[in-house]
Amino acid sequence: MSDAVISVENLTKRYILGHQRSKDDGLRHVIEDAFRDPLKWFRTRKNRRKEQQEEFNALRNLSFEVNRGDILGVIGRNGAGKSTLLKILSRITEPTSGRITIDGRVASLLEVGTGFHPELTGRENIYLNGAILGMRRTEIKRKFDQIVEFSEVEKFLDTPVKRYSSGMYVRLAFAVAAHLEPEILIVDEVLSVGDSHFQKKCLGKMGEISQREGRTVLFVSHNMGAVSNLCTKGLLLRGGQRLFMGTSGEAVEAYLASGGGATGEIQWEGNDGPGTSKVRLRSVRVVDDDGVKSTISIDRPINFEIEFETLVPDTDWFVSLHIVHPSAGDVLSTANFASACLGADPWSGRTFPRGRFKSICTLPANFLNEGTFLLNVAIMKSTRETEVFVREALQFTAQDTGGMRKEYTGHWIGVVRPRLQWETAQMEVVT
Repeated sequence: MSDAVISVENLTKRYILGHQRSKDDGLRHVIEDAFRDPLKWFRTRKNRRKEQQEEFNALRNLSFEVNRGDILGVIGRNGAGKSTLLKILSRITEPTSGRITIDGRVASLLEVGTGFHPELTGRENIYLNGAILGMRRTEIKRKFDQIVEFSEVEKFLDTPVKRYSSGMYVRLAFAVAAHLEPEILIVDEVLSVGDSHFQKKCLGKMGEISQREGRTVLFVSHNMGAVSNLCTKGLLLRGGQRLFMGTSGEAVEAYLASGGGATGEIQWEGNDGPGTSKVRLRSVRVVDDDGVKSTISIDRPINFEIEFETLVPDTDWFVSLHIVHPSAGDVLSTANFASACLGADPWSGRTFPRGRFKSICTLPANFLNEGTFLLNVAIMKSTRETEVFVREALQFTAQDTGGMRKEYTGHWIGVVRPRLQWETAQMEVVT
């Protein structure tokens, strides 16, 4: 007998997209045409409305099952249909066709502030959100202290939530959703709003919910490390369809193999660049002796080039890189602090004028093991306050093209494989 708590069969969600009308179709032209030939005008307008509409399938004949106690990571590129799927499962929107069977109470955390009333205090919103989730007042009261402690917003509990930062919103919303005992918890990428400490806390809570309490979690994220480490299963979507479903590790490998992440180089122009009014990221690239590469040789030094633009004068900036392995997690982090890098970066500890800059970090040859890696990039102030953070800005693959591959044909264990100093000496002679 199946233990499925979520069953999705041939799910399709279709939207009608409208396109902007031509510039010469102004009010004066419309009135003139209508008076000249009303019948022709009516037929033209009817046909044009059809031409200005386009069907878009956010989900197409999607089918899968989730069993009780599973933690399912839903992954895919932007526009793959992940958020649409969660909104349908949360009953926020209706599917165009298909069938969904859900066995249990669902709690969703899809957008910052969902289910909160901005004029009510944090305390009042806990009771409001709990009531929306179908909890009795006695149940909410029993869990109230745990919710407040987990959210870490006790100081602002009697402040209207319209004055909360986005991070505080997420803290309180997740605490309510996780502690009010839903059978199914649905969490979108919204957790990325919180700081790294709270993200880890939330990931730990989701694992506890599943393992100790036997509840089911659906988790959408672009953080492949979190998906690999937290989730038991993975669902990979592409173009609204199921591309792969299996263990979380297999799903992440399928995502990376399908070109899910940006590779080799990424650039931004104007206000599209990640950042603030003070500094913006302009490009990130992986370079070896032959130029920009998405697949690099372990035997060569690897350069990570980060271009950024400072928009205000007299501010000291530091650049940081974080290399992540999709399955093994964090590999290393480095920054151009004077005490953290070999040699002295001439701009380390100095204030920057307005302008465009390039920082280059060199990883020595024969350091990484073979595999696919993800690169996080951050720009921060000397106070260690992060101004820009781009998770998984690039994806690159390291390959062994000579050297140690010829000497040893097996698979080296681990995510790093440096060449280290070895020395062997004979201690005694046996005759």
